[in-house]
Amino acid sequence: MSLVSKKLVIKVASAQSDAERCAQAFTVAATAIASGLDVSLWLTGEASWFAVPGKAEEFVLEHSANLAEMRDAILAGGSITLCTQCAKRRDIKESDLIPGVHIAGAASFVEEIAGDNVQALIY
Repeated sequence: MSLVSKKLVIKVASAQSDAERCAQAFTVAATAIASGLDVSLWLTGEASWFAVPGKAEEFVLEHSANLAEMRDAILAGGSITLCTQCAKRRDIKESDLIPGVHIAGAASFVEEIAGDNVQALIY
């Protein structure tokens, strides 16, 4: 099976407090996009803030690619979804989001990962 017929769904809940885990999620997603995979990145927990302009630009991790640039590459070649409950807990509204990011809930996540040729990763 070729890579282009596979989908990778990545859920990330960590942010600056667990910077390595967070950076790994974005790095894997951006690399998968560059490799031709269909990629869906889900932002949950503290990673929810990366759906808001300026927050990814504040992320710092030595020897890591720029998080905002990876986010933009993921948006350009795949999709980014913000968890509904996570957005509500942080009072993040659709109007607050970076263009291209959308909000969806657990039912959408389950539907996405239940598809054929889908690999889900959680960071």
